[in-house]
Amino acid sequence: MSRKHISGRSADADAERGAAFDGEVPELGPDFFRGAQLRVGDNVVRPAAATLTGRPAPGRGRPPIGGAAKVQQSLRLSPEVLEHFRGTGPGWQARMDEVLLRHVREAQAEPRRVAEERKDYRPKD
Repeated sequence: MSRKHISGRSADADAERGAAFDGEVPELGPDFFRGAQLRVGDNVVRPAAATLTGRPAPGRGRPPIGGAAKVQQSLRLSPEVLEHFRGTGPGWQARMDEVLLRHVREAQAEPRRVAEERKDYRPKD
């Protein structure tokens, strides 16, 4: 059996490919590992404190606007209600929140009355 001779051309190509990657991979110093996320198995022991560029890691989601942050809640609505609010265009969730908030404030302003106090109440015989 004869051995294949490696031509100088392929060795040169390997050297060129190696030179192309030189300097592309940054050195990973202690600052990189200080901001890295630590995991043990599937458990995150310490979340990432910085991005690869060294900037502080951003918080997840949109920051709260105004005095109090809103709460995310899953809610089942009738199709008619959803269609009405979605039909009003972008910002329909905010408009729905305004309607619900107005209802809550009106309900808080008006004391609750029991059925017997209402004029139109008639007990069943």
